[in-house]
Parts: sequence; C-alpha cells; structure tokens
Amino acid sequence: MDDVIREGNSVLREKAEEVALPPSDEDKRQLEEMIEFLRNSQDPETAQEYQLRPGVGLAAPQINLKKRMIAMRTTDHNDELIELAMFNPKIISHSQQSAYLEGGEGCLSVDRDVPGIVPRYARVKLEAYDLDGRRFTKRLRGFLAIVFQHELDHLNGIMFYDRIDEQDPYKIELPPHELVQRSEDEVPLA
Repeated sequence: MDDVIREGNSVLREKAEEVALPPSDEDKRQLEEMIEFLRNSQDPETAQEYQLRPGVGLAAPQINLKKRMIAMRTTDHNDELIELAMFNPKIISHSQQSAYLEGGEGCLSVDRDVPGIVPRYARVKLEAYDLDGRRFTKRLRGFLAIVFQHELDHLNGIMFYDRIDEQDPYKIELPPHELVQRSEDEVPLA
C-alpha cells in the first residue's frame, strides 16, 4: 500500500501517456506487478501480512507511473474470475443506459468515504493491448464495466468523486439507469 499514491498527489490529476508498442520488458514487468498486487490484495492472509487494502482494479498513475496501463481482477456476471492487463485501453463504444453502484465507489488512492452516485455507462466495448502487445477488444457490462471506467478515469486525471453531483450526491440522471449491486464480500474499486 505504500506504493499507492493518495489523493493530493499531482500525478493523479495528470493525463497518462501512451505506452510504446510493442511494450518494453520494463512496461510488461510493471503491468504484471499491478496484477500481482490485485491478487495479493484479494488474498486475506497475504493482504493482512502486507497490510494491503483489497482492490479489483489498479491504474498505473496510482503507483506513480504516468503510463496508460490498467490491471483488473474480479468476477463477471457469471461469477467467473476475470483478469485483464491492458496497455493503452480506450472505450470504442458504449451503451446509452447508465449504471451506478448502490453503495458508491471507493478507491485505493482515497482514504476517506465519499458518498454519492457515480454515473457510468452500463456497458462498454473497449480496445486495448495485452502483455504481448496484441490488440484486443472486449465487451464489459455491469460491475466489470464500472471498474474499467473507474480505472480509465485515472488515466485521464479524473477521480471518481469528480463525477458525483455536488449539489445532489444521490441524484440519478436520465437516460435510463440500472443499479449494479455488489455482494458484501466484494472489494472496493481501485
């Protein structure tokens, strides 16, 4: 957790730079370490031993790297474990329907509770490059889509609470929306 920078650090407000492709050995190592961090943070014994807060996503700026790299590790709507390590991810299409997490979002870089609704797209189609530098596309929905958008925001210098309506934190906007519920044992976003 000491490697995760906290709100107030200027890197979290900067736009991350594209990773040169094919990725260098150093970039691959860093992205692999990001996935390993998520694995360790989700293992109760390891997390306790190293005092890690559990997370399901991590963006390179959160570990003080100004690179467009994201790691995600969580389950999908079928309860299948999904691990994604991405260079230069972007949304290439999205639903008109919005979604939000009932309990709000959390972040490894934010050490406080920030109540409110964070509007997101319910479904996204992303394009990115894997650890070997191969381009891929993937469709995400529900919780996975929300996690991806949270991490993508980090690459653009946006914090989740920037999307909460200051005047009415629990305001639900049109277009139609869906509530994405997490079970109590799911971990906060990164």
